[in-house]
Amino acid sequence: MSIRKVCVKNLLGPARIRLLALVTLVLIIPMGVRTLLGWSNPFGYLSDLALGSVLVLLLQRRPWWLALPVLVAWAALWVASAELVSAVGRLPNAADLTYLFDPQFMENSTGGGLAHPWLVPLLAAALAIWLCSAWRSRQQPGRPFKASSYALATALLATHWAGQHLLPSDADQWRQFNLPHQLMSAAVGDAQRRVEQWAGQTPVLTPLPSTGLTQHDLSGQKLLGAPGRARNLLVITLEGIPGAYIAGNRQAVGSRFEENLMPNLSHWAERGMNTPDYVLHTHQTIRGLYAMLCGDYDKLANGTPKGVELLTQQVRNQACLPNQLRQAGFATHYLQGAGLRFMAKDRIMPHVGFDSVHGQEWFGNANYLDFPWGKDDRAFFEGALDYVSQLRQQQRPWMLTLLTVGTHQPYSAPEAYLQRFATAKQAAVAYLDDALGAFLEGLERQGVLEDTLVVITSDESHGIDGVRLASSWGFNLTLAPEQAQLPRIKPGTYGHVDLAASLLDYFALPIPLALGGRSLFRDYDSGREMIAYTNGMLRYHDGKGVLTECDFQQRCRRYESPGFIASQARYLGLAEAGVGAQIGALAGVLDQSLLQTPLNLRYQFGSPAAIALRPQVDDDWADNLIGAQYLEMPEGSLTRVRVKVRALDANHTAYIQLKAKEFEQDVPLGLPPEMAVTADSPLDMEFSFANPTQRKAFSFHLLGYGGGEVEISDFSVITGEPDSEDPVEDFSDGHIAQSS
Repeated sequence: MSIRKVCVKNLLGPARIRLLALVTLVLIIPMGVRTLLGWSNPFGYLSDLALGSVLVLLLQRRPWWLALPVLVAWAALWVASAELVSAVGRLPNAADLTYLFDPQFMENSTGGGLAHPWLVPLLAAALAIWLCSAWRSRQQPGRPFKASSYALATALLATHWAGQHLLPSDADQWRQFNLPHQLMSAAVGDAQRRVEQWAGQTPVLTPLPSTGLTQHDLSGQKLLGAPGRARNLLVITLEGIPGAYIAGNRQAVGSRFEENLMPNLSHWAERGMNTPDYVLHTHQTIRGLYAMLCGDYDKLANGTPKGVELLTQQVRNQACLPNQLRQAGFATHYLQGAGLRFMAKDRIMPHVGFDSVHGQEWFGNANYLDFPWGKDDRAFFEGALDYVSQLRQQQRPWMLTLLTVGTHQPYSAPEAYLQRFATAKQAAVAYLDDALGAFLEGLERQGVLEDTLVVITSDESHGIDGVRLASSWGFNLTLAPEQAQLPRIKPGTYGHVDLAASLLDYFALPIPLALGGRSLFRDYDSGREMIAYTNGMLRYHDGKGVLTECDFQQRCRRYESPGFIASQARYLGLAEAGVGAQIGALAGVLDQSLLQTPLNLRYQFGSPAAIALRPQVDDDWADNLIGAQYLEMPEGSLTRVRVKVRALDANHTAYIQLKAKEFEQDVPLGLPPEMAVTADSPLDMEFSFANPTQRKAFSFHLLGYGGGEVEISDFSVITGEPDSEDPVEDFSDGHIAQSS
């Protein structure tokens, strides 16, 4: 049946119905959804009114074919926002759109469902009704709006802007903005700063000193009178777990969060040394691992992760914890539940000093769940217990770092857990807690806790709606043989930047000058500086009782807070003009601890390893054959790429695809959609592309299917000046990367 026949039964005038349908879609539904999601806030409702009014004014008299893509995109952003806030507790800004449009990261349950499945049909129905009315009234655009209508929309936007500056709120960003409004505000603020820089109106600011954030501090009083008795080290990294899940942490900071999702972890926290005020500096696993292992802040914004940049360094990587322990005689091991190639962990982990690096391919035990990222948590910890048993048969002391993946989207949990909890996220956390509890009990039965220092922490925080600073709130639980000499609650502010120095201090090993941080095994009489960038907010604590929090518009609020993590803090008022730029400049200095510029970097993501191909490609992220993700390319530069792929099985033809994405938006490279590769006809190509504007979060996706195995001997990426004649070098000799 044609659209016209469907719509012909409408009784009201077509132009009026079109207007009513549009108002319902972009004004009434958003405010209703905000109420249903529990995002109620005056600024949020004002944002919905302002943006909805603008959309009504812009689209009501436009052709349906021109308005439809705008409304579809607007509806998709609403769905994506609801899912991301539900999954990881944050609303993205323009530089944090990662995963939004990828189904694997948007799905919020093992069954493939959405956290808010009712939102999609609601918006789809409203879009369909609008489309019917727009089709019927396509020859009757209706009367133009009065000038007062435009003045009202402008007044709503101005009121929201003024309220944000005069009556600032510490509510989460998704409560104060809808996503399109936030993106537009960020773009306007960025454009304003660019104009000010161009016009020479940027104020000259006294830069904040960075030494308190970059130098290690061993001035505190030692908790242990002698080097630690443990001969081994086990670091357990739990994917995405915030500190609020530990009951002792909630009690220590006075948190009102009451869900007891991890009783086993909370029980073990009573037996060890727990640090409630523990800061996670950024999002993303690879960034958290870098800060933990190398005693340095990762990028306090977006850009190439420092773990990838570290591949260009042949000195700084020697200061990382695994290299230091290896030099002290430890056998160093890394084991994770997912494949290693994503985010180049197959390159980064050996580079920081791990002798043995394994992903899901190491495990011989079967999964209890079908989980696209790899091992579910129960199967992972059962395999990890076997790994520890093998290490205990060796004579050398060892370090083992574990990384789980089950509490990553899409969340993994058995049906029994899904029936017990309201969301798949909660079920996955509970499943992890039971698996971790069984693992720790197994370690205790084997006697591991008698001679091994065990540290349990998380790589990042997936956040908790309504819990202050939950996106920055981590945890550090230490189980030591000399536990009686350690406090149950460790006072003071600490973070991932402190972990490497702390563990070296425990073993009484020298601490390289390149490592920053304080030691968790010392007590300090004074506060300390701390910085973090999570949930789109840049937060800086001066160590003297003041926390400054700057949003995406460089508008900063100051709070009286003895430490960094607190359930509430006394608002001191807006920071003076220029403080946002000042703290941003400090973050910029910390961002450049490894490299002064991303120009003229030669990255090699290929290797001689044989890679088994699946029959088909299911996901651009999980099935990626290389680790070239989240790269940064400066404005005006030129990127050159060389790719060599060879099929290792004469009986199979491999089909290769190469895609590129920037903030999850496809970037055309001008390559064939599919390239056949055989043992006799390998793929050997070079290409380049210009970067007219700065690129961040730029990811290559090399995908392959068809069965058999392939060798990616070369995947070189060089970004340099456009007029440079430096060719793409051949790194097939095993050279990793270099900087010129």
